[in-house]
Amino acid sequence: MTTAALTSLVVLAACSGPPKDSQDSGGEIELSASTPPARGEIDSFTWAVYAEPPTLDYTMAFDYPQNTILSNVCESLMRWTPGLTMEPGLAKKASNPDPTTWVYDLREGVRFHNGGKMTADDVVFSLERQRDPDNAAAWAQVFQNVASVKKTGKLQVTVKLKKPDSQYPQYMATAAGVVASRSGIKAAGKDYGTSGDLACTGPFKLGTWDKGQSIALERFDGYWGRNAKAKKAVFRVLTDPSSRTNSMLSGESDGGYLIPTESYDRLRDSGVGKLYFGEGLTTVNVNVTNMKGPLGDVRVRRALSLALDRSGFVQAGLGGAGTVTNSLTPRAAWTAASEGTRKAAFDALPPTERDIDKATKLIKEAGATGKTLTVATSSIGQDVSLLATAVQAAGTQIGLDIRLKTIAPNAFTALFTDPGARKGIDLFPYTSYQNITDPLDMLANFKTGAYLNFAGYSDKGYDRLVDRATGVYQPDKRMQIEADLQQHVAEQVLWIPVAEWPTTVFLNKRITGAPTTISYMYYPWAADVGAAR
Repeated sequence: MTTAALTSLVVLAACSGPPKDSQDSGGEIELSASTPPARGEIDSFTWAVYAEPPTLDYTMAFDYPQNTILSNVCESLMRWTPGLTMEPGLAKKASNPDPTTWVYDLREGVRFHNGGKMTADDVVFSLERQRDPDNAAAWAQVFQNVASVKKTGKLQVTVKLKKPDSQYPQYMATAAGVVASRSGIKAAGKDYGTSGDLACTGPFKLGTWDKGQSIALERFDGYWGRNAKAKKAVFRVLTDPSSRTNSMLSGESDGGYLIPTESYDRLRDSGVGKLYFGEGLTTVNVNVTNMKGPLGDVRVRRALSLALDRSGFVQAGLGGAGTVTNSLTPRAAWTAASEGTRKAAFDALPPTERDIDKATKLIKEAGATGKTLTVATSSIGQDVSLLATAVQAAGTQIGLDIRLKTIAPNAFTALFTDPGARKGIDLFPYTSYQNITDPLDMLANFKTGAYLNFAGYSDKGYDRLVDRATGVYQPDKRMQIEADLQQHVAEQVLWIPVAEWPTTVFLNKRITGAPTTISYMYYPWAADVGAAR
């Protein structure tokens, strides 16, 4: 394959959005491509969030609370668009002259919030922070095949790979590719991410952080791109789902993402604003965090999956706005695959229908009758609490002793970053969004030592398949391997897939412009929010 051909294929893989037919949710709800564009500027708007970020350090931005806010302050080399495609970000051009080299030519005149100009040195420093094992970055896995990051010009950085890596260039549109000021981070020291300037380049800069209450962002008038339409954005921390809903109904909050499912009807019928659904690239799953006990036997994992009432959960836990699934990967992530590859990925997966008799038999065969499992739950929303309850009901029916452990919303995010927070927990409800439009983003989580491989699953054959898929730039060829990975994950029930779930956003009549898709995790969405009339 020629270098030119390779380049075009990589760009195609990285820039693909969801398939055209993904607008059919399979339920009664309709997915919207966007909200109406803003008609003008506003002084400020207020946004409801379910938890306070423990930090806004971009190296630890790996969950909804952090990324919903940080995406408006810090920018990456590339950018994920509202249409879930990729375009240039702080790098005006990305090229790969050979399979193991990526060259990023940077935009001129980009200023940090502290006034300094972005240089290649800042890019090298920012990416090296992700690679430094002492930082224990959430994104370290993205850089596993990176051999070096070097300045090759005043505004040019060259990344050398140990071997071809189809995933690395796509992740440069996520928080993995964020660029911050070297001098700003060094000046902040150990306080970086928890107070003061984040030393980034986005359309907003960090304002007042009232711990436990709110985080304010202020428009950065020195922004290199189009100025934000709002002078200020205030994120209110409301851990109680009813409080979040009431704040939107009363006008105390102008809107929010991740709307509590139990509030869909109240908000839709309120006349206060509009509830939108968009492509979420999201699946709701039960994360298996401990395979040292009963869950170490695949028969127990299969039994729980067989006993789970997915349809009942979709109606009660997701307000009917979802579709049952037997796949950890959302169908929209397979957009670059041929029809034959998509069929291979999905057609042979286990059924989603319940089979209590078969599940009970599996528990008996495994000698697990009466064994205890602990499931984490939280009042974040019914998508979490009712899924935990559904797992408990399923386990009880087939002879297991399922116990629930309640975790506060602010502490729930620690399950992803702190091994201590997972101590004593065997399972927890996990809403997983794709960071890029590629199934390997999910499937690589089960490679030995992967960041989200909490249970420590290890299979050398699986690891080799992940490595093979990672090294293939041509999308359909790569996804043929990913289809095999999907089959392995399903057979071993490494997590329990439950449902696909769209993104939700509520906007009152005062504002508009926010994207409806999961792009808000890495796209500066708040800059598009402005006056509705």
